[in-house]
Parts: sequence; structure tokens; C-alpha cells
Amino acid sequence: MLETLKNAFKIKEIRNKILFTFAMLVVIRLGSQLPVPGVDRHYFSNWFAQQTGDAFNFFDAFTGGSFLNMSILALNITPYITSSIIMQLLTIAIPKLEEMQRDGEEGRKKMVSITRYVTVGLALFESTAMAIAFGGNGLLENYNALNVITVIAALTAGSAFLMWVGERITENGVGNGISIVLVINIISRIPQDLASLFQQFVIGKPIATAVCAAALILAIIIGMVVLVIILNDGVRKIPVQYAKKMQGRKMVGGQTSSIPLKINTAGVIPIIFASSLMQLPIIICSFFKINGTGIWAHILRGLNSSYWCNPKEPVYSIGLLVYVVLVIFFAYFYTSITFNPLEIAENMKKSGGFIPGIRPGKPTSEYLSKILNYIIFIGAVGLTIVCIIPYFFNGIFNASVSFGGTSLIIIVSVVLETMKQIESQMLVRNYKGFLND
Repeated sequence: MLETLKNAFKIKEIRNKILFTFAMLVVIRLGSQLPVPGVDRHYFSNWFAQQTGDAFNFFDAFTGGSFLNMSILALNITPYITSSIIMQLLTIAIPKLEEMQRDGEEGRKKMVSITRYVTVGLALFESTAMAIAFGGNGLLENYNALNVITVIAALTAGSAFLMWVGERITENGVGNGISIVLVINIISRIPQDLASLFQQFVIGKPIATAVCAAALILAIIIGMVVLVIILNDGVRKIPVQYAKKMQGRKMVGGQTSSIPLKINTAGVIPIIFASSLMQLPIIICSFFKINGTGIWAHILRGLNSSYWCNPKEPVYSIGLLVYVVLVIFFAYFYTSITFNPLEIAENMKKSGGFIPGIRPGKPTSEYLSKILNYIIFIGAVGLTIVCIIPYFFNGIFNASVSFGGTSLIIIVSVVLETMKQIESQMLVRNYKGFLND
């Protein structure tokens, strides 16, 4: 990885892209410190301290602390992420959108344009809800129509600006613009979390205890990163043979190819879906100040990951089992709507391709589905292990951090993908240079 960056900086064109990306990230971090006019920046800090769930901490990690500081980038790119997921799901449900997606570059541009409008609409809705719901409770120093409109405009514009910055990084930088924006937000919180861990388990402890604790913390983080890399790069290749056929006077075909099926086919989406579904009742109760009593109070605690893996209250760990089931379910669900074995089998049949030992058509589709089901389960179990580890140490040792398995999966996946894009850009440039020579 370091060798790739070193070689990339030797090429002026790629070096300029990397520097442009870095400049945009600096702009983002500066924007994260600019407060929205007329708001009390300490309001959400105090409000967070009163919450028992970690849903808002998770959201704050995704915004790089902007939400907690109530900066103009408080909503960050979360509206864009939500709108992208909505568009992916609607593509399956609405035939016109599915047809648009298949229209090549022109259809892709239309889909991107619709996603932008949905993003702005979601940002407008979320900022309006925040300004009205929290404005009168102390968020706004002076709760009036002008200040409410100012907050709505600032938050919506901040979210739209970040979407624009992400697209500029994709076009003029190293690529993966939106993902890079998300990663820099998550990374910005890691030093604070690591300092908190070392303050809790290392500093002030006996030397032997401190060394063991530091080694254990680093070993856990490195182990999780390695597991995420294995999940991200793990691929099951299905061999495909293309039959020979006459084309004019030439015999063509006969090549051997493969269908790469990733172990982690759904990426981080199952975790986001499962976490959102688990935390939704807690968030609603927090917004409307509903204090659960009786059985409802126990249900809310079971949904709250802060109570999982606690030896003193093991009954609430049932929520962790529900979470695991949801992760596996959403892994199958999301893969089923994004990967169509029947369509792949039909395309292979039309192009004269077949899997050795498997008949073309429906048998091929059934074979791919069978293999895919095994792969999805393995990937979902791997995702679950990565996500459970932080919950386990939080419950046993009270080692609470804003970054966890989800954040590490996002960071590692984006870094690896970005490095692959840089390598491909270097390769393309070498080809151009060879052809020009």
C-alpha cells in the first residue's frame, strides 16, 4: 500500500488528484467546526449525556462529530446514504427505474440526478424536524421563525455541499468521493476513542497491567482489521467455459472465464439495516420523551446495545441474538435484490457460456443460488463476529467507543477500493504512455 502511494506521487497527474482529494478533506474538517448561526452548541452535548442508547453516538461517528457540535455539516452525507439505499430498493420495486438503470451511461446519469433530489428532500425534512422539535427546547437561543428558517437552510445547504464535494472527489480526485467523505468523518473520531481507551485501561495502572492492556487493545483492533480484509477480499470463483462457434470463416470462443462471488456480498448494508431497526424504537421514545415502564422498559433495554453482554443483567443479551438474526436476514435480503442468478444464467446461455458439469438455463441458476446461499451465510457470520466484539468488550469491561465493527468495515473497504483505483489509474497511464511511444 505504501509502495503504491510512493509510486503514485511520482506521477504528476495522479499526484494532483491525491492533493485535490486531501484539500477537499481539509475543507470538510474545517466546515465541521463552523457552527450554525443562532444555536447553542452545547445543547446536543448535554442532550447526548442524558441518552442511554448508542444510536446517536453511532450517528455522530458517521458525521465526524459535526452533529454533536451542531456545525453547518451536522447532517453530513447521511441523507445521501439514505437516499442511495432508497433508490436501490425502489429500483427493484419500480420497473421504470429498473429500465433506467439498464440504459447505460444515460440511465446512470438520470439515476444520479434523482438521487440528488431525494438527498436534498431528505436533508430538508430532517433539518426541519430538528429545528422545530429541538428549537423550542433550547437548541435555538431565540426560538422564532427567522432562526428556524436559518437552521433549516444551513443544515440543508451543508448536506448538499458535502454531496457536491463527494462528487468532485470522484471526478477530479482519486474516486469513491462519498465513501471517502464518510471515512474521514469516522477516522476523525478514532484518536479521541483510542485516547479514551488508554485513559481507562492503561494510564495510571501498574506497568505490567498497562502493557498487557495496551497489547490486548492493539491485538483486538489488528485482528478485527485482518478479519475485515479477509471478508472484503474473499471471493468464490465459479468457472465458466464458452463454447466454440463459427463467426464468418473464423472459429471463435472456447475461452475460460469465471464469475467472482464475493463472500461479503452485501457489504456493510445488513449491519446498518439491523442497527437502524433495533435503535428506531429507542430514538422515537427519546424524541417524544417517552419513558418506558414495566415490560416496555425491559424491551427498550434489550434493544439497547449498551446493555448487551453485561454479566450483571444477562437477560438483555437476548437483544444481541435478535441483532444477529437481523444481520443474517438482511444479508440474504439485500443480496437477493442486487444479485439475480436467473438473469446471469440467461446471459451466459445467450453468449454460449456454461459452468462445467452444469446444464445451461435453470440448472445453472439453481447451482448459482445454492453456492450463493452458502457464501452469504459465511459472510454474514463474519460480519456478525466483527460487530459483536466491540459489544462484548463494552458489556464486560465498559469499553465504550464510537467506532466499532461497522466503522472498521467501512474504513478498510474504502481504503482497499481506493488503493485499487489508484493502481488502475497508474496502469491506464502506463498503457497510454506505451501507446504514445
